[in-house]
Amino acid sequence: MDFKPLREIIDGNQNFVLTTHVNPDADAIGSETALYIVLKKLGKTVHLINFSKTPDNLLFLDVDDVIEQYIPEKHDEIILNTDVIFMLDLNQATRVVKMGEILKKSECPIVCIDHHQDPDDLPTFLFTDEEACATSEILYRFFEETSIVEIDTDIANSLYAGIMTDTGSFRYERTSPYTHYVASKLLEYNIDPNEIYISIFEKGNVNRLNLLGLALASLKLVYNGRLCYMTIRQSDLDKTGANESDVDGFVNYCMTIAGVKIGLLFFELKDGLKVSFRSRGDIPINKLAGEFNGGGHFNASGSRLFDKELNSVLPEVLDAAEKYLPEE
Repeated sequence: MDFKPLREIIDGNQNFVLTTHVNPDADAIGSETALYIVLKKLGKTVHLINFSKTPDNLLFLDVDDVIEQYIPEKHDEIILNTDVIFMLDLNQATRVVKMGEILKKSECPIVCIDHHQDPDDLPTFLFTDEEACATSEILYRFFEETSIVEIDTDIANSLYAGIMTDTGSFRYERTSPYTHYVASKLLEYNIDPNEIYISIFEKGNVNRLNLLGLALASLKLVYNGRLCYMTIRQSDLDKTGANESDVDGFVNYCMTIAGVKIGLLFFELKDGLKVSFRSRGDIPINKLAGEFNGGGHFNASGSRLFDKELNSVLPEVLDAAEKYLPEE
């Protein structure tokens, strides 16, 4: 990838807005905070604005407490008057929900740094690699190849968190020799991989565990055990006191059952429905997600449907999924 144009964009501008997708994960937050630190080291003015609140288990990455949750009255003017907008770990306007409208109105360059498939036409510049394990991996490559600033512990901490989580602790398919090279280099900056793992995965609240119990109790197997799905309703959140970000990762439990090829999570929202899609092997689950206005990776995708009801969408998705299952 040629990073020269990206370096020129940064060198030639002063004011930047960084954002990422709804319900951000560690790669999203890690990419943002790492790039934020780099830009601040260069003396730039930076606003980090997300549609969603930062999940509690990722607050440790926001060392300077700079991530702001989007408020139109406060942030629209900032977005419209900045020099450059960075979209990190996403490539479609729908992934920032209501922020997408103001991004479309902006006349400044929109730079996308991402590793997902099927970008829309919003970004002015695309720096993407679908084979990269994480957006954080792409950013490391940019920092290393351009020597734009000296990487420090906070930058390394953010990038390592993004790579570690998006690779499933270095076990997913896109975990490459280069991924391990990057991880080894980041370890040289005095980060603590054990503490990063604990912060993300072992400091949750009891509400999340109670919600997980309800989600697991809802598990159902269909198509002779080849597809597993779970459902979470708003009433489940009310019962447990959990919130939307607590659901992150639940769909992966569907894939822990022998024989399951496709896993689905149907999550009822106040204004619609969120569906998470997972698959094994050569099943293009992003294509199934695409049938429901979603997308993502080949084996891991998602969809957010507004003004839709769980009871109507669930059978439609199950019917559509059958054609993606291999014959028995």
